This record gives sequence, structure tokens and C-alpha cells, in this order.
Amino acid sequence: MHEMSIAQSIVQIVQDEMDKRPGAKLKKISILNGMLAGVITDALTFAWEAVTIGTPMEGSVMEVKEVPIKVRCGGCGKEFIPEDKLYMACPDCGLEIGHEVLQGKELQIENLEIDE
Repeated sequence: MHEMSIAQSIVQIVQDEMDKRPGAKLKKISILNGMLAGVITDALTFAWEAVTIGTPMEGSVMEVKEVPIKVRCGGCGKEFIPEDKLYMACPDCGLEIGHEVLQGKELQIENLEIDE
């Protein structure tokens, strides 16, 4: 479960940010998880709860927003959101391969909600 090491990395990033605000307490962290990032949302939130035990972040909430896949057709240039992440036929020209991924690969911290 690589989500555990991802959660540990997020904890370090958040800790570095919290160190700039002595006495602040993390209430909520918002994460963007692209559908192609290979991260299972439930596993990541479980890992977050586990790795924050005994830290100043214990009890904080991790909100994960799943980002859909969006591509640009390599043939006609149409931007679209495919219904399936494996079969991505362009709705205009029917091309199935050669698309540019515009969104859906990201895994990033979107926001931190803290009490100061």
C-alpha cells in the first residue's frame, strides 16, 4: 500500500508549513487526487489517520477531491472527459489513441484549514 508512504510525505509537507505558525492546529487538509494518479482515496484517508496518531495533526480531517480525466484528442484537438480511463475514443473523430492528458494525473495539496 503505497498510500502509507504518500501520507507520510504529506505529513512532512504539512509539518514544515505548520512550523511557520507556532501554536497553530490543523483542522482539515484538502487533496486533489487525479483518476490516473494511481492513489486509492479510501486507502489514503485511512493512511492519513494512521500516520497522524500522536502528532499535532491527529484528529484533522483529510478531504480528497477526485479529479476526472480530461484529454485533448491527438487528431482533431477536441477536449473531452472520457467515460472510461482505458478506452478513450474521441466523441468527434473516433480516434482512440494519441490523446494529450490535460488533467487527471495530479496528486497535490489544495488547501490547509488551520486554527491559529
